[in-house]
Amino acid sequence: MDQVAALPYRILPGVANVAGEAIDILLITSRETGRWVLPKGNIDAGETLEEAARREAEEEAGVSGQLTTPAIGTYVYDKRSADASVTTLTVAVFPLHVRDMAADWPESGERERCWFSRAEAAAAVDEPDLQSLITRFAG
Repeated sequence: MDQVAALPYRILPGVANVAGEAIDILLITSRETGRWVLPKGNIDAGETLEEAARREAEEEAGVSGQLTTPAIGTYVYDKRSADASVTTLTVAVFPLHVRDMAADWPESGERERCWFSRAEAAAAVDEPDLQSLITRFAG
């Protein structure tokens, strides 16, 4: 596995979660392009995939909560480096039921975050495999 991502979600209060329809997904903007993405990143030495997904959620989106294991799937994306080379990376996705949202977090000055319905979140991300994971996710 090249990277991990958290899929931060919340279940809307007072709404029955029939087929995942009461779920919102939190997306953040990427630093380079401003497109909507999940909090994701590399796995540090000695870190489990789950620990890395939690850390990325806290650093990039300022959220914490209950992480579900195992991963619900993977997606691939092309990472462009400063020298314009492209590397295809595979990302494992772990749902994170958000319990706390920090008002200030390590990358708050570099990113925006926004809650989307499942359908809106799937439409907002670029990667087809990720769109499918979001669409199928029911909490």
